[in-house]
Amino acid sequence: MVQPTISRRTGLLLAAVAAGLWLSGCSPQSGTADAPVQSGVPIQGGTLVYLEQQAHTSLYPPAGGFYPNGGILNQITDKLTYQNPTTLEIEPWIAESWTVNDEATEYSFRLRQGVTFSDGTPLDAAAVAKNFDTFGLGNKALKHSVSEVINNYQRSEVVDAHTVRFYFSQPSPGFLQATSVIGSGLVSVATLAHPLDELGDATKVIGSGPFVVASETLGKELHLVARQDYAWGPAKLAHQGRARLDGIQIVVAPEDGVRIGALLAGQAGFIRQIQAYDEKRVQDQQFPIYASSTRGVNDSLAFRPDNPLVADVRVRKALLHATDARQIVQTLFSAHYPQATGVIVSTAAGYVDLSDKLKFNPEQAKALLDDAGWKPGTIGIREKDGQPLVLTTYESLNYLQNKEVLQLVAQQWAQVGVRLNVLAGDLGSKTLDSLDPLKTPLIPAMVGRADPDVIKSNYYPTNRNLLLQKGGVSQKVHSFVDDKLNGLLDAIAREPVVSRRLALTREVQHYLVDQAYVIPLFEEPQVFAGAPWVKEVAFEAVGRPSFYTTWLDKH
Repeated sequence: MVQPTISRRTGLLLAAVAAGLWLSGCSPQSGTADAPVQSGVPIQGGTLVYLEQQAHTSLYPPAGGFYPNGGILNQITDKLTYQNPTTLEIEPWIAESWTVNDEATEYSFRLRQGVTFSDGTPLDAAAVAKNFDTFGLGNKALKHSVSEVINNYQRSEVVDAHTVRFYFSQPSPGFLQATSVIGSGLVSVATLAHPLDELGDATKVIGSGPFVVASETLGKELHLVARQDYAWGPAKLAHQGRARLDGIQIVVAPEDGVRIGALLAGQAGFIRQIQAYDEKRVQDQQFPIYASSTRGVNDSLAFRPDNPLVADVRVRKALLHATDARQIVQTLFSAHYPQATGVIVSTAAGYVDLSDKLKFNPEQAKALLDDAGWKPGTIGIREKDGQPLVLTTYESLNYLQNKEVLQLVAQQWAQVGVRLNVLAGDLGSKTLDSLDPLKTPLIPAMVGRADPDVIKSNYYPTNRNLLLQKGGVSQKVHSFVDDKLNGLLDAIAREPVVSRRLALTREVQHYLVDQAYVIPLFEEPQVFAGAPWVKEVAFEAVGRPSFYTTWLDKH
């Protein structure tokens, strides 16, 4: 049988598993540990039960970087273009063709005809123009933010019903790839009329994608159904037409054991966020693990040099060399988490191997701290002018085992006389303190995107601004600005010649490590597990699942 729609059953099962009960009657079938065996002809129908660790927060497309948001947007929206997750080439989707001028300041797209949003309105040039005017310029009245993947946006022009042109104030070579990302999912004009605080309600988000929101219990469950007339998937995919599944039941299940128990009991078909220490349990039952690369900035620690304790580059370099990333990977993770050898993942465009600059060397760390005036104190913590070298950071729930990672870093730093306090904190205090360099002198950092602009997204003042420079959202920064860094990031964002753009990308990575602004730790994929009877799950270029081609085998 194919998997049934089991909204109530799923809820009962999750409660049972959480209580430590095991249900019988649906035995897992065999499959290959990391790549499920395809058997037979794809079957149409059935509902996939997909367990998410966290509830989505906002379905305004530029908020899709948060994986629970992106996991929904990827099913209900289409993009102008499609980035092939294997080759990373940009291919046709809603746009059947495009042209770019030599300066990368004008982009013209010719759209497929006959495409509509699920409310019946046309996905035409006017709708595409409205989407990118909103993503590129924001809408202060409705609190729609500017997308972090779009640079130098100026305006759109509707050339005709199926042709739209975009203009940029400076070269914007990353824009073509930006039209393929989750943050550029196309939504109806009516959706963009809602203020941001209403877009946490999935029923208000109208896309043109292969699935449509049927119902939602906020914070708990979301039911998607296949759109019967869908006929405009990415042009080069072998599968065309409507989705093979009838629907997707997305259930929020925060407890790791609940998600894994439901999967192994055969009551869920796919789950997100598998801890490394749970991988063997899943694979021993012949359930496949999917570890999809995010192809962006590695899981790292980012310093805030506006804080006097880490303003001295010698202190930051000391902490870089006091960090043993190899021990972190070997202690906490699996082979799916390679040790970082640079600022961005090794498969990303423009990657440069910085291993020689990232070596664990506690003796060098101690010498640098001595040179910076931080001398061993009476209780094992270094001091300078009577002040102990004590730093504080907050764990991030968005990153796997981040609390354990930070606690291990704290143990390593203690060996050179530095105390790192790791806090959980409630959401309010954590958010406010993370914008204050005096309270949070360093922070966990990573972001996924398969384009060199990903580095700008993480560190530029008007983007994520993880280094907390002046000019960003934080009003607590007193003086820190790095004009050289910002100049390099600006240059990457506007250099139209690929070879020069990649050279700049390599240069900025060297600079970030030479200044010890960041300590790269490991490459963090998005890790999922699936039942052997769930076939042809796909992933976009930075690890969000797509269930358009997915089907459920007999089991």
